Amino acid sequence: MGNVYGYIRVSSLDQNEDRQRIAMGGRAVPEKNLFIDKQSGKDFNRPQYRRMVKKLKPGDLLCIQSIDRLGRNYEEIQDQWRRLTKDLGVDISVIDMPLLDTRNGKDLMGTFIADLVLQILSFVAQNERENIRRRQAQGIAAAKARGVRFGRPPKPLPEGFHRAYQRWKAGKISGTAAAKECGMPLATFRYRAEIYEKAKLL
Repeated sequence: MGNVYGYIRVSSLDQNEDRQRIAMGGRAVPEKNLFIDKQSGKDFNRPQYRRMVKKLKPGDLLCIQSIDRLGRNYEEIQDQWRRLTKDLGVDISVIDMPLLDTRNGKDLMGTFIADLVLQILSFVAQNERENIRRRQAQGIAAAKARGVRFGRPPKPLPEGFHRAYQRWKAGKISGTAAAKECGMPLATFRYRAEIYEKAKLL
């Protein structure tokens, strides 16, 4: 029998991989054979995943907790699965789905069932990713509608902004002159003036 490897993925740096580590411990995966990526599963351009694949040899076993830890792109999951199992001769065990263990059922029926389950779970993984993105977009739109601002907070207005704005609004000075008094480009002055005016109306 070959070596046992484990692949762990979380979507961001602040997510915790402990649950996946515990699952790998149950499969006796050596710590040195654990590869962890902390990034999106939208594709397989991940440094630790690529490093792991280079180490895999025929007869090795790769453990993952669930199919969405491998990735969230339907077609790429299928391609990688075929690459690992057919081209590299590696067995894969999906811990949360015992049907997806290529060590079992290597006859025609077993292969058919595993392929069917893989297609369904790959579809679910991508569908969930699209739902997450949709919910994020809806959440951002709703927050913006409530007046929540994203990104860096604007710099405080210069000390003489109010006076320059009032004179510019009254037509006593040009926008260029007002911007110069405030020490900012004309476009910035107009943008800040628009925000300032809206804030006054609230």
